[in-house]
Amino acid sequence: MLCLLIFVAKWALGVSLAGNSPLKEPTQTKDGANQFSNLESVEPTISITVVGASGDLAKKKIFPALFALFYEDCLPKHFTIYGYARSKMTDEELREMISGTLTCRIDKRENCGDKMDQFLQRCFYNSGLYNSEENFSELDRKLKEKEVGRLANRLFYLSIPPNIFVDAVKYASSRASSASGWTRVIVEKPFGRDSDSSGELTRSFKQYLTEEQIFRIDHYLGKELVENLSVLRFSNLVFEPLWSRNYIRNVQLIFSEDFGTEGRGGYFDNYGIIRDIMQNHLLQILALFAMETPVTLDAEDIRNEKVKVLRSMRQLTLDNVIVGQYKGHTRGSKSYPAYTDDPTVPNNSLTPTFAALAIFIDNARWDGVPFLMKAGKALHTKGAEIRVQFRHVPGNLYKQNFGADLDKATNELVIRVQPDEGIYLKINNKVPGLGMRLDRSDLNLLYKARYTKEIPDAYETLLLDAIEGEHRLFIRSDELVAAWSLFTPLLKELEEKKIAPELYPYGSRGPVGAHYLAAKHNIRWGDLSDDS
Repeated sequence: MLCLLIFVAKWALGVSLAGNSPLKEPTQTKDGANQFSNLESVEPTISITVVGASGDLAKKKIFPALFALFYEDCLPKHFTIYGYARSKMTDEELREMISGTLTCRIDKRENCGDKMDQFLQRCFYNSGLYNSEENFSELDRKLKEKEVGRLANRLFYLSIPPNIFVDAVKYASSRASSASGWTRVIVEKPFGRDSDSSGELTRSFKQYLTEEQIFRIDHYLGKELVENLSVLRFSNLVFEPLWSRNYIRNVQLIFSEDFGTEGRGGYFDNYGIIRDIMQNHLLQILALFAMETPVTLDAEDIRNEKVKVLRSMRQLTLDNVIVGQYKGHTRGSKSYPAYTDDPTVPNNSLTPTFAALAIFIDNARWDGVPFLMKAGKALHTKGAEIRVQFRHVPGNLYKQNFGADLDKATNELVIRVQPDEGIYLKINNKVPGLGMRLDRSDLNLLYKARYTKEIPDAYETLLLDAIEGEHRLFIRSDELVAAWSLFTPLLKELEEKKIAPELYPYGSRGPVGAHYLAAKHNIRWGDLSDDS
């Protein structure tokens, strides 16, 4: 109930009216919001259209996230959800399709079934082509029937392939945008393959939308531990003074999946692990980690600082990059396929399924500190984490207790994004008993042990922010420019020189080259130390 009260209060005060369509209303404020002299007398409603409603992302993530928001009373009193796709389907068939993916929170409130029924009755379907003016006009007519007599706000979620983004944006904006309230569009990655294609996509979008209307979603930015990064750093005096080259020796951003490209090899082969994971998920986390203190928590202030960090990054070179590709492997009686065994992948494909690289930020805070990224598929474990390894203690009185390996005495802060979300700090500690024996121990904040409430899915957080007009966790166009400027030259060099990826067995820890890359910078991968 509290979530609903805050939401309605914001809406009534006009806080969330930024980002209206510039196409249909002549009287607007500077930020694109429509002005209404009698706003307080008009009840708002929101129409959420999931474009590409028959796809896996919509079924597994978007509809369940919308239901979770409804379950927690975070959607406004009046709302309608429309599925839009090329598939022929009735309203009832849509409801049946998504009903199997809806779940209530772990606490299992008694009204779970009733809530599901109420939610499904707000869900409707419109079949249409993504490049059809007529079909989007039909959608507009149906939306107006549900919105009649209320202040109409519209949110479009584009869960479709990138090659049809522009057509969908064109007709959603010109034929199905709101005539009275705001219109916003959530766009899923990938945002292009390189600087040129990303720039062309942005220019095409801006023919029909303002920057304030565009919400480029990277679901990793909605994960609880990523959101907690700025809180951990800026509201704890114990960390902020240490957050620089003076105390931090290196930072590691590690992403691993324990499965291959099963079912999406054709898509993946066109992008590879660097475009799919590093250029967006890991780079966005790095920017949040390394940015300077923003002036305020306003979205633009935060994004300004992220852009400064991205622009300060040194150009990537091949000598600081390792690429790999998983090969077939047999463990016991079970056989695992190679990447090129996928029938949708060319037999001679050089697309990397693993990459490790070193990034340097040439500014006063981070000069000389290696930021190591590692991402891969078909590895021995699944997870995502940030590891901050601090410098050795100068003149350590207890160095004889650690032998020659001073890395064992290194303090390390680990932020585990998934699974088993948590934060832990590795410290040196005396083992109880006679004599002086030291042990490396953890100060551990395990979320599931500390907090009983279930952690919301990232899509819930980001959908609610888009509904409220909050851009803080979405990517601005100049962020995209800076990110692609960093990675495009490297990607072109890898492809033009046909760099062959190092093969590694399915289910292993990745190619050996990743260890040599870390050793080159006098670093040991932190996740491997934990494994051992």
